[in-house]
Amino acid sequence: MSNPLPVVSTAVLPLESRQALIATAAVLALLMICTRGQHFASVDALPSASWAVFFLVGALLRPVWAFPAFFVLSSALDLGSLALGRITDWCLSPAYWALALAYGALWFGGRVYARVHRDHWGTVPRLVLVLLATSVVTYLISKGGFYFLSGRYPDASLAGFIDRIPQYYPRALGTLAGYVGLAFVVYAVARGLVLRQRSGAPA
Repeated sequence: MSNPLPVVSTAVLPLESRQALIATAAVLALLMICTRGQHFASVDALPSASWAVFFLVGALLRPVWAFPAFFVLSSALDLGSLALGRITDWCLSPAYWALALAYGALWFGGRVYARVHRDHWGTVPRLVLVLLATSVVTYLISKGGFYFLSGRYPDASLAGFIDRIPQYYPRALGTLAGYVGLAFVVYAVARGLVLRQRSGAPA
C-alpha cells in the first residue's frame, strides 16, 4: 500500500509564504527583544538568543534586507539598555562593529543550511555540521574581535585568547544549538500539520 504522506525530499527553505515570513520574522524579533540585554521587555532567566536569531533569519527568511533589519534591532536594544542604565559601556567599544561580521557569518550559515535542508530526519547531521562550522567562525570574530580590539585587555595575547575558549565557547554553542534545535522542532510540527491539511488527512 502506498504511503499517502510521502517523505518530502525537496528543499523548502527559506520560507516562501508571505504569512509565514511575517509570522516568523515577528517571532524571531520578539525572541531577540526578550533575551537580549536588560531592558523593559527582557526576560533575565533566558540566555541571549541573538546568535540563533541571526542563523534562523538566514535559514528561514528569504529577503536579504532581513539581516540589516535585525542588526539594527540588536543595536537599538543595546543602545536602549545603555541609555536606561541597565548595562555599562563595557561591551560598547570600537570592537562592537565586529558583531556585524559575526552576525553576518551566522546569517550566511543559515543561508547555507537552507540550501541543503530537506524535510527529513536525515538532514539533522547537516544542521549539526553547519552549526558547528558557523559557531566557530562567529566565536572567533565576535569574541576575538572584542578581546583584541576593544582595548579592555591591554595584555591581550593569542595564548590568552585560546585559554578563554573552553570557558566561553561551549556555552555559546550550547545556547545556539538549543534555540535552533527548538526552532526546527516547531518548524517540523508546523510543516507536518500543513502536509496533513493538504493531503486531507485528519489532524
